[in-house]
Amino acid sequence: MEAIVAVFSDWGIGSEGTQQLVLKADRAHFRELTAGAAVIVGRRTLGDFPGGRPLKGRQNIVVTRQNIEIEGAEVAHSTEEALALAAKYPRALVIGGASVYRQFLPYVDTVHVTKIDRAPASDSFFENLDASPDWQAREAEDWREENGVRYCFVTYVRV
Repeated sequence: MEAIVAVFSDWGIGSEGTQQLVLKADRAHFRELTAGAAVIVGRRTLGDFPGGRPLKGRQNIVVTRQNIEIEGAEVAHSTEEALALAAKYPRALVIGGASVYRQFLPYVDTVHVTKIDRAPASDSFFENLDASPDWQAREAEDWREENGVRYCFVTYVRV
């Protein structure tokens, strides 16, 4: 299983349920890597998507404690249930939010990270993979810039 996340220089990922800084290049990278795959997402993060709707062109698995149905998505009420649903698909990526990342990181072997060279005040964080002996950067692209903001794409693998 894989995960994809955009992190700031302090490994912050958001504040008050949303990303404070969005890059077009990161969104394009996300679309490219998740196209046709299953994505595992928390209900609150789903609410931050355009129209609060599941992502098109992907099999959406929404993790929630609520007893609800979501049109265009499969609903899972536990980690185990979401993993069983994801196992039906050739490729699955965890796409957030913070609690979902924490819940599923033990099952992930590859993390696609967009590093953004800024540190706005965040209240949600991703594990600092650079500081973890369990992870190693396998591929790191050169730093680029969009609207004065430096960023790069790094792929980490579990060691």
